[in-house]
Amino acid sequence: MSETLLARRARVMGAAPVFYDTPLEIVRGEGCWLFDAQGRRYLDAYNNVPHLGHGHPAVVEAVARQAATLNVHSRYLHEGVIGYLERLTARVGLDQALLTCTGSEAMDVALRMAQAATGVMGVIATDNTYHGNTAAVSALSTRRPPVGGRPAHVRLVPAPDALVGLDGDAFGATVAEAAEDLTRAGHGVSALVLCPTLANEGLPCPPPGYLAPAAAAIAKAGGLLIADEVQPGFGRLGSHWWGFAQQGIAPDIVVLGKPMANGYPVAACVAREQVMTAFRAAFGYFNTFAATPVAAAAATAVLDVLEGSDLIPQAAQTGGQVLAGLHQLSHPAIAHVRGHGLFFAVEFADTTGPRPDLTHQVVEGLKARGVLAGRIGRQQHILKLRPPMVFGPAEGALLLEALTDTLAHLPHD
Repeated sequence: MSETLLARRARVMGAAPVFYDTPLEIVRGEGCWLFDAQGRRYLDAYNNVPHLGHGHPAVVEAVARQAATLNVHSRYLHEGVIGYLERLTARVGLDQALLTCTGSEAMDVALRMAQAATGVMGVIATDNTYHGNTAAVSALSTRRPPVGGRPAHVRLVPAPDALVGLDGDAFGATVAEAAEDLTRAGHGVSALVLCPTLANEGLPCPPPGYLAPAAAAIAKAGGLLIADEVQPGFGRLGSHWWGFAQQGIAPDIVVLGKPMANGYPVAACVAREQVMTAFRAAFGYFNTFAATPVAAAAATAVLDVLEGSDLIPQAAQTGGQVLAGLHQLSHPAIAHVRGHGLFFAVEFADTTGPRPDLTHQVVEGLKARGVLAGRIGRQQHILKLRPPMVFGPAEGALLLEALTDTLAHLPHD
């Protein structure tokens, strides 16, 4: 990216965040690959928005065909929209759904659904999470608290930590304590919001059943369980379509987002019928740019490909191979390696504590070697790898080669 383009971006967008010390100007994508303005290609090991890979022909064709035919809002009847929602609700295992444009919108709706169904406001999340950027949802996020402080009806419980150890009963007890505190304060308990893989918490990879005590605690308190499937959903875990299924829990509301239409702005809130009925009565929700025929066409194409291919079992197979390779990496600051399907975390820490400096160097080193990755964790000290579903054994080998070489050039003190 030229300095001129970067300066123009800053002038019209302000201090909008960018990836990497020297940002990339990306001009094209295909499958697992992105191409910059100089023609160099990069293996995308981070982006879960193009779930089926960049520019997947089935999605491109479905969007183009429907856009050339009709695109209107959802106050009209349309077979494509209803047909998609029938398939989606059946796949999730809940009764009804509404579409939004972003995961943030869907989570905002989910919070209001829980409030409508329970009649109270209190909500619980972890203290190292991110679920979106509306005013209500960002109050759950921890890196940048709201101006004036967090709302009184929000309680944040300690996030599970793979290095400390994963005790589902202990985590459930903290949820129960937070619920009791909300009740004593007069806020009541409307919901517990969790990503079933705890992705933004650092992907600690809790074992199946880990979240069951927390789910039981929120039900006992009269609240609903909201599962945020924006990252683990649609087969990324390889073993299951959804993170909540891998955990063996039954959410009342499921929030879907980024991967569901391969880059077209579609998200969803799927819920039990009683919850949706309470929400409709309380809020009368309508979204002009969601539930359109083009949105449904894009999302339907993603379902068609996932259901008609071996991408999900391939995620399990390739993920196992990559995870085995990650365990073979050598560097004294690698404190933990973990993964589910095509979702991996490499945590950098030593006797001094987390090492975000090293993780930053790894991300930059991978970029220099043509691989794109990201960072998560309380101190941004965990390497995050989350490639598109078309990522196969060949791409996995390239990733491991680049990571091995990057680590070899890091300081080892």
